[in-house]
Amino acid sequence: MRTLHKFLVGGGVALIAVASAAAAVAGVQAIRGTVNSDGSSTVAPFAQAAAESFERKYSGANVLVGVSGTGGGFERFCKNETDLSNASRPIRLSEAAKCHEAGIGYIQFLVANDGISLVVNRQNTWANCLTTDELKRVWDRGSRINNWNQIRSSFPDVPLKLFGPGTDSGTFEFFTEKVNGRARQSRSDYSASENDNVLVQGVAGERGGMGYFGLSYYLANKSRLKVLRVNGGSGCVTPSVASVQNRTYRPLSRGLFVYAKKKAFKRDVVAAFIRHMIVNEKTIATKARIVPLTKAQLRKAQRQYNTAIKNRRNY
Repeated sequence: MRTLHKFLVGGGVALIAVASAAAAVAGVQAIRGTVNSDGSSTVAPFAQAAAESFERKYSGANVLVGVSGTGGGFERFCKNETDLSNASRPIRLSEAAKCHEAGIGYIQFLVANDGISLVVNRQNTWANCLTTDELKRVWDRGSRINNWNQIRSSFPDVPLKLFGPGTDSGTFEFFTEKVNGRARQSRSDYSASENDNVLVQGVAGERGGMGYFGLSYYLANKSRLKVLRVNGGSGCVTPSVASVQNRTYRPLSRGLFVYAKKKAFKRDVVAAFIRHMIVNEKTIATKARIVPLTKAQLRKAQRQYNTAIKNRRNY
């Protein structure tokens, strides 16, 4: 696990439903303690930005943001090692069963949106849009495509170098299911990493490079990479805030989640951090270059939080 954020800063007061009268009088000392989170590298920039602003607001608050991939995060979560699990896909039935066996209940919060971005080297002048059928031929299990001219005859004779997330990544699982049609049905002969910055570096360093990861990592590296449009059957579409929110960027638009352990949610610091993410969702998403929730999605997240607060004594 790689910890992205582990330090204390403080300051500020906020209204929060879980604060007791005594805590409210205590002001900046009202919310204290540590929140331990792990999981998706795609959600990590959002979680990191939320952690930094939360710690500035509350003295004594400490938020740890680890990156083990969505699958690795759920594994730790269901072993009772973390309070929150950041995920770029919904929890799987097999993962939910492990949590249930361990007596761990949880609440799922949708915190942002994302569009998986196909990127190539800046020297790639020939490819601007690929169909999902072409992507499947490249990334499917058993694929032997290793040159750009094998993707499309009009493309030049340039060796194809592939970069993508490791198998613990929710991005890997989502992309593989949407493009190849089945979970984990992916070729394995590509350069894999759970660290998206390593993938950025790989594609940027290879003229024939192609890779995929969350939109925020492309937006943070636009000067180093070129993004491809994707044709999912209705024409070529570029991943953007608008195309992801309205789901016209198909089939690679998705929601991003934070799972809160119910027993951890009973602690004021954890409930306060979740509230902070929801109340400040647009600001946090903008800072992290993550696609924010739509108004309807945000209203739903607020209702979920209010319901969780009402029920938390029973957790």
